[in-house]
Amino acid sequence: MASFSCSISSHFTPKLVCLNKFQPTYLPSPKFRVNARFQSIKNEATNSINATTATPELELDIPDEDLLGIDNLHRFIQLNLGSWQFDAKGKLLHEVTTKLSAGSYGEDELISLIQTLYIKQPLSGTSFSGYEEKPEWAEYKIKESNMFTVDKYQQIGFFPNERAFALRYQTAGMLETVLRQGVLGEDDTGEESPRNLKLPSSRPSIVCENCLYSINKDMRARAFHIMDPRGVLEMLLIFLEERDGVVDAPPSLADSEDDMNRLSPFLGQWKGHSVTKRSGVYGATMSEHDTSASLEIDSNGQLVQDITSTTRGSDIVTNVRWTGAICDNMITFDKGFQFTLLPGGMYMGCPSDIAKSVAEFKSFHLEFCWLESSDKRQRLVRTFDIEGLAVSSTYFFETKM
Repeated sequence: MASFSCSISSHFTPKLVCLNKFQPTYLPSPKFRVNARFQSIKNEATNSINATTATPELELDIPDEDLLGIDNLHRFIQLNLGSWQFDAKGKLLHEVTTKLSAGSYGEDELISLIQTLYIKQPLSGTSFSGYEEKPEWAEYKIKESNMFTVDKYQQIGFFPNERAFALRYQTAGMLETVLRQGVLGEDDTGEESPRNLKLPSSRPSIVCENCLYSINKDMRARAFHIMDPRGVLEMLLIFLEERDGVVDAPPSLADSEDDMNRLSPFLGQWKGHSVTKRSGVYGATMSEHDTSASLEIDSNGQLVQDITSTTRGSDIVTNVRWTGAICDNMITFDKGFQFTLLPGGMYMGCPSDIAKSVAEFKSFHLEFCWLESSDKRQRLVRTFDIEGLAVSSTYFFETKM
């Protein structure tokens, strides 16, 4: 799988673009399986779970809830086989090429996802006659994911049918490595704040990944929110990834886009549906809604967003109205929420001050929206409680009217 990754930081953070190519890795283990396709995900997982042994005493008595969790874990791992960095106002800063090698080992509830990220380092700039410098690749081992880690630590929000998921991280170590190796390479001296490069905090309050898969192509977009220890947006990072191919920077990601060009695709009326699930590998569905959302510019030049949701199977209707203004590709709403408009039909939303929400005993949410075509978009919203724990995730699919 090839990919782009983009990172976006708050006001003065450098911007990074990454190109990822995902490749399967083979291990000398008889139970190792390379996951190299999306097809038949559910059937393969179910067959693996239902496989029984001829020895009666080894048969597992797994409750229905555990079967659901194992099935979700298998399907999540199947999806993960296989950067641009912007400042808070969406300006491109750096380009980095990466390759991701991914696979799994183990069976049933003991299956684990293993991933290795290879980061192309910048060329030294020194040339010799008749000698062509070959690129160097730095290797980064991503911690493996299994039933325990995705449920307890990463607090996964997973939508198997929509191929969307959200994860929580305790550090931003992987993202820092991508920035250091991809931008500085051999010139990285290990400084906490290297010159001309902003790195995420060593103790971020929140690192959240929201992933949406393309409706039309075998590719995905992964968006990372990184909040500093005070709960203020520090960096945003986007990975655009395509399986078994090379992703070229789409023309729509050019820096020439101004704020109105990035805003205009989102204006108008959108209708669709949403599904909310509890965090955790079991991922019980909490609610489903029919949704209607509009974003308009009123006669005073203010942005007005109206969102109406109707609980399926009932007459319960909820309406939320926000007003705001746009400046330098950032929409700031009066309810203390902000959107950073990105090239390529994307935006990322977060509270202007999470610490304030926590102090007022209010839950908060982080949002990622991908408008892949002019009339269809997907959104993924991750909701946190006042202690910073991810309690639910909501997936939206909407069509422009």
